[in-house]
Amino acid sequence: MVKLVVATTVDPASICPAKELLAKPGWQPGPTLDQSIRSFSNGDVRLLEHNKGIVEEDDLDQRWENATGQTVDEVIFLSKHTAVSNRPALTIHPIGVPHLKEGDVPPQGGKPGWAAPPNPRMGPWMILLNKIAESHNLIPEFEITFEATHHGPVTTKPTMFIEIGSTEEYWRRLDAAQVVALYVCK
Repeated sequence: MVKLVVATTVDPASICPAKELLAKPGWQPGPTLDQSIRSFSNGDVRLLEHNKGIVEEDDLDQRWENATGQTVDEVIFLSKHTAVSNRPALTIHPIGVPHLKEGDVPPQGGKPGWAAPPNPRMGPWMILLNKIAESHNLIPEFEITFEATHHGPVTTKPTMFIEIGSTEEYWRRLDAAQVVALYVCK
């Protein structure tokens, strides 16, 4: 069983934590998925890196299983968070658009009426994220919070997003990227 961590090169709040992860010992290049999605392996973690928007690659869990024969037990997406308040934040949330009806067009991926199974570790990981952020002096500047589900992509495995917000300045913060990388390694 493997854990997929998904990052995109088009989002600084996604690729910066991915680079911090890859800077840690033990990472090896893995197979390329669909001729364009790079992968890296470290123990039971597989980091997938693509060049599209984070919500644009549906079924990565099933596509990985079909391509490698490795069973995926959870999916974690690294992404940016935006908010009207512009307050710095680290957020966790499940994914899906269950509030949309058939025929509605999801503005940020997913499919109407659908939600991925939430990652059961979100509660314990929220506590852990808070501790790591505090130990790296991000608190009280950064708010550590849950968000409601509101977008895709489509997955079938327990899934969550971990996001850095809420503006370009914070998406590029090395200290926030390091906290997310430490968090994902747990």
